[in-house]
Amino acid sequence: MNVKKQLMDGLFFQNPVTVQLLGMCSVLAITTTLFNGIGMGLSVLVILTCANVVIALLRKIIPSKIRIACYIVVIAGFVTIVDLALKAFLPDLSKSLGLFIPLIVVNCIILGRAESFASKNGVAASALDGVFQGLGYTMVLVIMCVVRELLGNGTFGGGILNGGEGIRIIPEGIPALGMILPVGGFLTLAAVIAAMQYILNKPKKTETKSEEVAK
Repeated sequence: MNVKKQLMDGLFFQNPVTVQLLGMCSVLAITTTLFNGIGMGLSVLVILTCANVVIALLRKIIPSKIRIACYIVVIAGFVTIVDLALKAFLPDLSKSLGLFIPLIVVNCIILGRAESFASKNGVAASALDGVFQGLGYTMVLVIMCVVRELLGNGTFGGGILNGGEGIRIIPEGIPALGMILPVGGFLTLAAVIAAMQYILNKPKKTETKSEEVAK
């Protein structure tokens, strides 16, 4: 178990959004305020980690032919727990996220990690995979929320700071309201994915020098 590799994979090299291109619906739909992004990100992190642990524990006794159905049942159980907890303790967040919390049941990130990792590895490694993949997902959500909220509303920390209104950074009337509309989500996500791919595929200095010497 290589903890550092798992961390870097979750945040960068195998980021569920910018590299694996999974979980796009929620990323595009709810990233209008920082409150939404953090809430959704932590919800997915908790569900992903718990589901990975249970599936890793049961991986040797789950019949291969019905494994996907079993994974969905496990995931649905944790989604229900998180959904009810949000309704009880954070009703404003639950109302803001709406159907996207129940829809975590079919989120490809969670089902994909269950199939590709938790079903093939031990409990500790699967738990770390859930945490790190969840952090990678949350990181992208937070970046998108900050950009869209700032350019769309001119504020930072909507739903959290300044009584929920956020701290105003750009004067009213200047922000481009289109950034909080669906088109803004697509543009921001495209920019984030492009930036991540550029960073990951940027040639190292040593490789560039080697190519120049070879020529």
